[in-house]
Amino acid sequence: MKKKIFLLLIIISSVFVSCFEDLDDNIQISSELDIQNFIYRGLNFFYLYKADNTELNANLQGQELADFIDSYDSPEALFEYLKSPQDRFSLLVNDYIELENALSGITLNHGMEFGLVFYPDGSDNVFGYTRYVLPNSDAAAKGVERGMIFNTIDGQQINESNFRNLLSPDTYTIGLATLEDDNITPTGEIIELVKQQYTENPIFIAETLTIEGQKIGYIMYNAFTRDFDPQLNAAFGQFKADGVSELILDLRYNGGGSVETAIDLSSMITGQFNGQLFVSEQWNEDRQAEYASDKLFNNQISTGEAINSLNLNRVYVLTSGRSASASELVINGLNPYINVMQVGGTTTGKFQASFLLYDAPAPNFSRSQANPGHTYAMLPLVFKTANSVGFTDFVDGLDPDIEYLEDYSNLGILGDVNEPLLATALNDIFGLPQPFTSNQFEEASESKAMSPAYQLMIAEE
Repeated sequence: MKKKIFLLLIIISSVFVSCFEDLDDNIQISSELDIQNFIYRGLNFFYLYKADNTELNANLQGQELADFIDSYDSPEALFEYLKSPQDRFSLLVNDYIELENALSGITLNHGMEFGLVFYPDGSDNVFGYTRYVLPNSDAAAKGVERGMIFNTIDGQQINESNFRNLLSPDTYTIGLATLEDDNITPTGEIIELVKQQYTENPIFIAETLTIEGQKIGYIMYNAFTRDFDPQLNAAFGQFKADGVSELILDLRYNGGGSVETAIDLSSMITGQFNGQLFVSEQWNEDRQAEYASDKLFNNQISTGEAINSLNLNRVYVLTSGRSASASELVINGLNPYINVMQVGGTTTGKFQASFLLYDAPAPNFSRSQANPGHTYAMLPLVFKTANSVGFTDFVDGLDPDIEYLEDYSNLGILGDVNEPLLATALNDIFGLPQPFTSNQFEEASESKAMSPAYQLMIAEE
């Protein structure tokens, strides 16, 4: 009897082991050629600039396709070759989970958002300036503040060649400095910063200013993150309850995000154009008839909640060279309908949208059918947007009506009426003289450039 029980246990154990092997151990790791085949298929089907590449336009198949992709030694090399010279933004990633998190506002972050600027002496040396500090972050706990200048990381001078490597560790120290009369002088003080998983609410400030009896809404919005659409709508609900008659929308550090959120935000600013054309889409020749659609002003966010609209005929938008994609979509889409007063710097010049393509069968290239043998994914440019009067292709960006470039030695306090860029918009509202602006510095990069979601405009499928 004991022998029979023992044999039964052996059989049961063997079955369980076999099941686990089937589920976990038999996933076939994809070869580079498999990944490169996916890259070609995805770009051949959806890429906006397909016609610019001879091999993509030839619709290669079979052995001809195999020979072509085999001539490239990595997925990245093939992807770069297939990109059009006019494409600055298409993206290939080897970890789509990290990208998905970034698109939801979840990043590994110490909470100090900063810009990197070249020294004025013509060298490749770079210094950083703190733009803002995320609440409840490591940087906030350690007293980092807007306007802080730093020029070393882990004791090394930052320069154009090393800043990406220096900023990549999860923990590093910054060496503080001062900026006076174009001179960067180390102070000897250092601060250690530790990155942690962080979910950023893109609504950094939303408040109603009362100036000379007038209610002016001010919102600093730093990313078009769809998961936070209800919070954005609630902020506009408060503006509406407060009776604001002017709105200042601060997109100076906003690199973009969701197309649908951009439409919703534009509908919150207005409301009187519900159902009218916001922007149209222009796809590649093969996909235009089937996929192109008109994007309309609407009256609901993605949850079905009614949009809180202000019905304004004018909006002030604060911009910089880092305002991109969905930020520019709001400006361009609203321009034919209301007076959009752009204050600050010329924007990036991104009018194309992307969506995520996984290694799955066409036409869906869906996450649910993704090849489990790798985690590569693409965000190629798939269509460009044109506003209701057909304006698009602003490759050099959108120029401000009132130029003001931030002074890194005098950034001011965000949300304060004396903060220089906000004050410039307020001065125009009240007909006051504008401050003199002079900035001889050239920006090299920014903290957000380290994110895989940098300057993306995402079209939800």
